[in-house]
Order: sequence, then C-alpha cells, then structure tokens
Amino acid sequence: MSDARQLLGIKGGSETTNIWKLRLQLMKPITWIPLLWGVICGAAASGNYHWELSNILASISCMFMSGPLLTGYTQTINDYFDREIDAINEPNRPIPSGAISLFQVKCQIWVLLIAGLGVAYLLDLWAHHTIPSVLLLALGGSFVSFIYSAPPLKLKQNGWLGNYALGASYIALPWWAGQALFGHLTWTTALLTLAYSLSGLGIAVINDFKSVEGDKSLGLESLPVVFGIKNASRISAGMIDIFQLAMVVVLIAIGQHFASVILILLIIPQITFQDIWLLRDPLKFDVKYQASAQPFLILGMLVTAIAIGHSSLISL
Repeated sequence: MSDARQLLGIKGGSETTNIWKLRLQLMKPITWIPLLWGVICGAAASGNYHWELSNILASISCMFMSGPLLTGYTQTINDYFDREIDAINEPNRPIPSGAISLFQVKCQIWVLLIAGLGVAYLLDLWAHHTIPSVLLLALGGSFVSFIYSAPPLKLKQNGWLGNYALGASYIALPWWAGQALFGHLTWTTALLTLAYSLSGLGIAVINDFKSVEGDKSLGLESLPVVFGIKNASRISAGMIDIFQLAMVVVLIAIGQHFASVILILLIIPQITFQDIWLLRDPLKFDVKYQASAQPFLILGMLVTAIAIGHSSLISL
C-alpha cells in the first residue's frame, strides 16, 4: 500500500529513487479524478454529446489535458513553491528529500504546461471554434494555478481565496472545458458551476488539515489555522452540504424534479459520513471521509449536469 500511496501522491507513501516514479508522485494522480469527472459532467451538460468515436476520442483528449497534463502541472508547481512547508509537513516528498533536483522539477513544469496548452489548441481545431474557448480556459486555469502557489499573490495564503480557487479549478474549469468542447458554454451554467464550486471549497479545506503545523510556522492563514480544527471541519461540512442543496433548489426551479430527488438521496450519505469521520476527527479520518463521501458528491455532479443538459438552461 505504501508503494501505491507513493505513486498516487498520497501522504505516507514509500520512498523511491526511480525518477519516473518521482515525477509521477509530483503530479499526484489521485487529484486527477475530479478533473476527469468534471469533463464528463461538462459534456453531459452540453446536451450535445453523442456516443460516436470522434466524440469519445475528443473527450478522452480533454480529460488527458485536464488531468495528467494541467493538473499534473498544477501539482508540480505547487510542490515547487511549497518545498519549505513540505520540509516540515512531509519531508519525504521528492523535492525536500532531495530525490529530484529543482532543475528537473522546472523542466517538468514547462513540459506539462506546454503539452496541456497544445492539446487544448488541437481540441479547438477539432471543434471548429472561431474563438479558441478550450485554449482560453486552459490558459486561465494555468494562470490561476500559478498565482495559487507562487508569490507574491500566493492565493493559498488565504484560506477562503485559496480554497475557492482550488474548488473552482476542480469543478468549474473542467466542466466548462467539456461543455465548451461539445456545445456552448452559457453564462447561466457558468455561474451555476461557480456556485457548485463552493462545495469544492469545503472539500479543499479537508486537504489543509494535514498541513496545519507547517502552515502555522510559515504564516499561512488556512481555515484550520484561523478557526481551529473543529470549527474548520464544521465550515467544510457546511459548505459541502449547503451548496449541493442549493443545486437541488435550482433543479426544482427548472423542472428537473426527478434529478432533484436523486441529488438529495446522494447528499444524505455524505452528511452521514461527515458525522462519522469528518466532524469526529478530521486529522485522523480525512482520507477515510473523502474515500467514503466523495463518490456520492461526484455522482451528484453528474446527475446535475445531465439534468442541465436536458433543460432550457443550455440555451440561456
């Protein structure tokens, strides 16, 4: 299990000297999953996805761009700028342990970024976009990733701004890319996904629990540092639940009543797991909570996306 945790980029993984395993660890494959799912949700929300070979290949390419390439870029650049924090919280990470040089890390950052933007450009050509919307989204997301980690802005220094930027990057951006690729991204659905991203803010808070010690020592104002562990866990749970329930209200308002019922049924187990794991001891049970509850959250995203794709919202 420790070898698998190392490859997935999860805390507690084994150490290795294999350069390709180290590069993969920097890219944190475990974090790609929400992005891959977000593209699927965006394609469903477009109302124009058809099970044809060209569409399947395009969606796989979009997921490759969003996950391994641009999320890999995001995670690598985050590790580069967080090497002092990681030296406290996770000294066995590739950079603070000295297993990989800073030059090699910089090369990886540039290769992943350029490759991601290149795939985005090719997707726009495939979709015959007069405005390169996928490329613009990729550029915007890459810029947000940079200012999230890099000084002087370093959005992650502020718990609210940093976690919302993270939530929007994991929910809204891949959704927009999938919807723009197969249909038209409307202002209405863009705003809805930004609201949905506030649930992602709650999820992002969970990732801060493991870094409290390093964040305190370096003056980062993460929510667990500012409000304490218990209060931050309550904020996390509240954000996750409230904004999913807001989507239930939206689905009812647009006449998607069956989808709203399914979404409620998917929220109930999340609240249950919050009581069992998250609110009880987020430092000890953060991984167990995410493994238990997040499948229901991402299924709820897909239910919402399909409902939007069959509603009048895609034409507004």
